[in-house]
Amino acid sequence: MSRTAFTPTAPSPRAWVQHAARLGALTALWAGLLAGCGGGSAAGNPPSPPPPSGTKLTTLNTQLANPWSLAFLPDGRMLVAEKAGRLRRLSADGKSIEADISGVPAVVDEGQGGLLDVVIDPQFATTPWVYLSYAERGTGSEAGLSGTAVARGRLVGNALQGLEVIYRQVPKTSGSGHFGSRMVFGSDGSLFISLGERQKGTPAQDLATSLGKIVRIRPDGSIPPDNPTIGTGARPELWSYGHRNPQGIAIRPSTGDLWNTEHGPQGGDELNRVQRGGNHGWPLVSYGCPYGSPVGEGCRIGGGTHAPQYVEPVSYWVPISTAPSSLLFYTGSGFPEWQGNVFIGALAGQTLWRVVLNGNSEVSRDQPLSGMLHTRVRCVRQGPDGWIYLLTDSGQLLRVER
Repeated sequence: MSRTAFTPTAPSPRAWVQHAARLGALTALWAGLLAGCGGGSAAGNPPSPPPPSGTKLTTLNTQLANPWSLAFLPDGRMLVAEKAGRLRRLSADGKSIEADISGVPAVVDEGQGGLLDVVIDPQFATTPWVYLSYAERGTGSEAGLSGTAVARGRLVGNALQGLEVIYRQVPKTSGSGHFGSRMVFGSDGSLFISLGERQKGTPAQDLATSLGKIVRIRPDGSIPPDNPTIGTGARPELWSYGHRNPQGIAIRPSTGDLWNTEHGPQGGDELNRVQRGGNHGWPLVSYGCPYGSPVGEGCRIGGGTHAPQYVEPVSYWVPISTAPSSLLFYTGSGFPEWQGNVFIGALAGQTLWRVVLNGNSEVSRDQPLSGMLHTRVRCVRQGPDGWIYLLTDSGQLLRVER
């Protein structure tokens, strides 16, 4: 999540008085919001209950460099994407790095850009495709610009062979923020890709671009004929729009619905049930405020009701941002009391959130590893063993287990 840089200067006495008044108003506002900051349910966040008996957090590996994503291979080994552009294969126990995979495309490792996500084909045993999303440098008329792209290659030994780009975000832009990007396969085999709006004004509402959108394509990059018709001139790959910086995406196993998490501005981070053809509101409406906007002057934290014109988030975080980075619906047998719960990694919050749902509504949420975890959680995955695996920005692979 981006933050506006500033250079402090010495304020005048009058400015101090004005600042104190604004600070008092803001403090009162935040105090009121804290009583109901449980998101769409306005349920608040009571102290987190203790995790299930015997829960422990095991460190498996500390030798990774800014790991961004994790995918499990059918034999239990892991592929880890590192932001700088390195794809590594780890042993099934996660403790050793077996190989660096060659054939990875060149990435733009700047700001929030780099090698962003890795997923494997649902039919990997017969079609061993590995899919990578990454920040790509522009060429020709787009030289000096960048954008999110998706490529796939067949994993043969320690190499990706036959690498081909199957999707490119349109258009490429300047800057190094808000690339997104996560991928997930739907139950029908189509591929969903979340794309950030690159901090460029209102492109999330411009249907002629794929900035601030979630798109749906086939594994070979072609467009499914049953994609929604959103409007005149809309790009055919668009599934939903009005997104800011969606860094988590998952299919809910019990329903097949697509869900996502995305970074809001100051406050307003969201958990969404993504609507087919839906407008999720950014930047026209938000529960947060753009950085640098004076609270109370056209911006009210917690006041950005979406419905009925826009899709209301299932949950949101105010007044403090948590910077949600990843999304998991837990189905494992390791923690039967957590089955069906949503797990969300947090960057600014340096925590792991658990959200309990009733249908499509939030019942409660807590931080089950409170007191155990104190680092930026970049990726959350469920392992074939039923445990929960975490990648952190500090280079760790962690396992939540009993």
